Amino acid sequence: MFQDEARFGLISDPRRVWAPPGIRPEVPVQIVRQYSYVYAAVSPHDGVLDSLVLPDVNAERMSLFLAAVAQRHADEFIVMVLDGAGWHTAGDLTVPERMRLQPLPPWSPQLNPVEHLWEEVREKWMGNYLFANLQAVERQLVRGLISLERNRRQVASLTGFRWIRRIPL
Repeated sequence: MFQDEARFGLISDPRRVWAPPGIRPEVPVQIVRQYSYVYAAVSPHDGVLDSLVLPDVNAERMSLFLAAVAQRHADEFIVMVLDGAGWHTAGDLTVPERMRLQPLPPWSPQLNPVEHLWEEVREKWMGNYLFANLQAVERQLVRGLISLERNRRQVASLTGFRWIRRIPL
Protein backbone atom coordinates (compact mmCIF):
# COMPACT_ATOMS: atom_id res chain seq x y z
CA MET A 1 0.00 0.00 0.00
CA PHE A 2 1.03 3.60 -0.55
CA GLN A 3 0.28 6.24 2.09
CA ASP A 4 0.08 10.03 2.12
CA GLU A 5 -1.64 12.94 3.85
CA ALA A 6 -3.31 16.02 2.40
CA ARG A 7 -4.58 19.24 3.92
CA PHE A 8 -8.09 20.51 3.19
CA GLY A 9 -9.72 23.56 4.68
CA LEU A 10 -11.89 26.61 4.49
CA ILE A 11 -9.63 28.33 1.97
CA SER A 12 -11.58 28.07 -1.28
CA ASP A 13 -10.35 26.16 -4.30
CA PRO A 14 -11.59 27.98 -7.43
CA ARG A 15 -11.74 25.74 -10.49
CA ARG A 16 -12.78 26.10 -14.09
CA VAL A 17 -16.51 26.14 -14.57
CA TRP A 18 -18.85 26.00 -17.55
CA ALA A 19 -21.07 28.98 -18.32
CA PRO A 20 -23.25 29.87 -21.30
CA PRO A 21 -21.66 32.20 -23.88
CA GLY A 22 -21.76 35.83 -22.79
CA ILE A 23 -22.20 35.04 -19.10
CA ARG A 24 -19.27 35.39 -16.75
CA PRO A 25 -19.37 32.66 -14.09
CA GLU A 26 -19.03 33.67 -10.46
CA VAL A 27 -17.27 31.41 -7.98
CA PRO A 28 -17.30 32.30 -4.28
CA VAL A 29 -13.89 32.73 -2.66
CA GLN A 30 -12.77 32.94 0.95
CA ILE A 31 -9.38 32.87 2.61
CA VAL A 32 -9.73 31.29 6.04
CA ARG A 33 -6.80 29.24 7.25
CA GLN A 34 -8.45 26.42 9.18
CA TYR A 35 -7.62 22.90 8.09
CA SER A 36 -8.26 19.22 8.57
CA TYR A 37 -6.05 16.48 7.20
CA VAL A 38 -6.84 13.31 5.31
CA TYR A 39 -4.64 10.28 5.81
CA ALA A 40 -5.01 7.73 3.02
CA ALA A 41 -3.47 4.41 2.05
CA VAL A 42 -4.13 2.79 -1.30
CA SER A 43 -3.38 -0.49 -2.97
CA PRO A 44 -3.14 0.48 -6.67
CA HIS A 45 -3.31 -3.13 -7.80
CA ASP A 46 -6.84 -3.78 -6.54
CA GLY A 47 -8.09 -0.27 -5.72
CA VAL A 48 -8.43 -0.78 -1.97
CA LEU A 49 -8.51 2.60 -0.24
CA ASP A 50 -8.40 3.29 3.51
CA SER A 51 -8.76 6.87 4.72
CA LEU A 52 -9.18 8.83 7.91
CA VAL A 53 -9.92 12.54 8.48
CA LEU A 54 -7.99 13.91 11.46
CA PRO A 55 -7.39 17.40 12.88
CA ASP A 56 -3.59 17.47 12.45
CA VAL A 57 -0.50 15.57 11.37
CA ASN A 58 1.95 14.13 13.88
CA ALA A 59 3.32 10.78 15.04
CA GLU A 60 0.37 10.15 17.35
CA ARG A 61 -2.20 10.65 14.56
CA MET A 62 -0.06 8.64 12.13
CA SER A 63 0.09 5.78 14.66
CA LEU A 64 -3.70 5.93 14.95
CA PHE A 65 -4.06 5.74 11.17
CA LEU A 66 -1.61 2.84 10.81
CA ALA A 67 -3.48 0.94 13.54
CA ALA A 68 -6.79 1.51 11.72
CA VAL A 69 -5.34 0.22 8.43
CA ALA A 70 -3.83 -2.80 10.17
CA GLN A 71 -7.18 -3.57 11.80
CA ARG A 72 -9.02 -3.36 8.46
CA HIS A 73 -6.50 -5.79 6.95
CA ALA A 74 -5.96 -8.02 9.99
CA ASP A 75 -5.14 -11.13 7.95
CA GLU A 76 -2.57 -9.42 5.71
CA PHE A 77 1.04 -8.30 6.05
CA ILE A 78 1.31 -4.73 4.76
CA VAL A 79 4.34 -3.00 3.30
CA MET A 80 3.42 0.68 3.55
CA VAL A 81 5.31 2.93 1.13
CA LEU A 82 5.37 6.57 2.24
CA ASP A 83 7.27 9.81 1.94
CA GLY A 84 9.84 11.14 4.38
CA ALA A 85 7.61 13.38 6.51
CA GLY A 86 8.96 13.86 10.03
CA TRP A 87 6.06 12.06 11.71
CA HIS A 88 6.71 8.99 9.51
CA THR A 89 10.10 8.50 11.16
CA ALA A 90 9.45 9.93 14.62
CA GLY A 91 10.70 7.90 17.56
CA ASP A 92 7.25 7.77 19.15
CA LEU A 93 5.55 6.39 15.99
CA THR A 94 3.87 3.05 16.67
CA VAL A 95 3.97 0.65 13.72
CA PRO A 96 1.64 -2.37 13.92
CA GLU A 97 3.28 -5.78 14.13
CA ARG A 98 2.08 -6.95 10.71
CA MET A 99 3.24 -3.80 8.92
CA ARG A 100 6.57 -2.47 7.64
CA LEU A 101 7.21 1.09 6.50
CA GLN A 102 9.22 1.65 3.31
CA PRO A 103 10.25 5.23 2.51
CA LEU A 104 10.17 6.66 -0.98
CA PRO A 105 13.33 8.39 -2.24
CA PRO A 106 13.57 12.01 -1.05
CA TRP A 107 11.82 14.71 -3.10
CA SER A 108 9.85 12.25 -5.24
CA PRO A 109 6.12 12.84 -4.67
CA GLN A 110 5.48 11.80 -8.28
CA LEU A 111 6.24 8.21 -7.22
CA ASN A 112 3.36 8.15 -4.74
CA PRO A 113 0.08 7.19 -6.45
CA VAL A 114 -1.98 8.65 -3.58
CA GLU A 115 -1.17 12.09 -5.03
CA HIS A 116 -3.61 11.28 -7.86
CA LEU A 117 -6.38 10.73 -5.32
CA TRP A 118 -5.82 14.20 -3.91
CA GLU A 119 -6.21 15.66 -7.40
CA GLU A 120 -9.50 13.78 -7.81
CA VAL A 121 -10.87 14.85 -4.42
CA ARG A 122 -9.93 18.49 -4.97
CA GLU A 123 -11.40 18.52 -8.49
CA LYS A 124 -14.62 16.56 -7.94
CA TRP A 125 -15.48 17.13 -4.29
CA MET A 126 -13.90 20.38 -3.10
CA GLY A 127 -13.62 22.73 -6.09
CA ASN A 128 -15.81 25.86 -6.22
CA TYR A 129 -17.43 25.23 -2.82
CA LEU A 130 -17.67 27.81 -0.08
CA PHE A 131 -17.87 26.02 3.28
CA ALA A 132 -19.41 27.65 6.33
CA ASN A 133 -17.15 25.87 8.81
CA LEU A 134 -14.56 23.12 9.15
CA GLN A 135 -17.22 20.52 9.94
CA ALA A 136 -18.80 21.18 6.52
CA VAL A 137 -15.39 20.65 4.90
CA GLU A 138 -14.99 17.36 6.75
CA ARG A 139 -18.50 16.18 5.80
CA GLN A 140 -17.77 16.85 2.13
CA LEU A 141 -14.40 15.11 2.39
CA VAL A 142 -16.01 12.06 3.96
CA ARG A 143 -18.62 11.95 1.17
CA GLY A 144 -15.88 12.02 -1.46
CA LEU A 145 -13.69 9.48 0.30
CA ILE A 146 -16.57 7.05 0.86
CA SER A 147 -17.48 7.35 -2.82
CA LEU A 148 -13.90 6.51 -3.79
CA GLU A 149 -13.59 3.67 -1.26
CA ARG A 150 -16.71 2.06 -2.74
CA ASN A 151 -15.41 2.34 -6.29
CA ARG A 152 -12.28 0.19 -6.38
CA ARG A 153 -12.14 0.23 -10.15
CA GLN A 154 -11.92 4.02 -10.19
CA VAL A 155 -9.27 4.04 -7.44
CA ALA A 156 -7.20 1.44 -9.30
CA SER A 157 -7.52 3.49 -12.48
CA LEU A 158 -6.44 6.70 -10.73
CA THR A 159 -3.53 5.19 -8.82
CA GLY A 160 -2.29 2.28 -10.92
CA PHE A 161 0.72 3.27 -12.99
CA ARG A 162 0.36 1.71 -16.40
CA TRP A 163 3.55 0.78 -18.17
CA ILE A 164 3.68 1.22 -21.92
CA ARG A 165 5.04 -1.78 -23.71
CA ARG A 166 7.34 -0.72 -26.49
CA ILE A 167 7.18 -2.66 -29.69
CA PRO A 168 10.59 -3.02 -31.36
CA LEU A 169 10.78 -1.50 -34.82
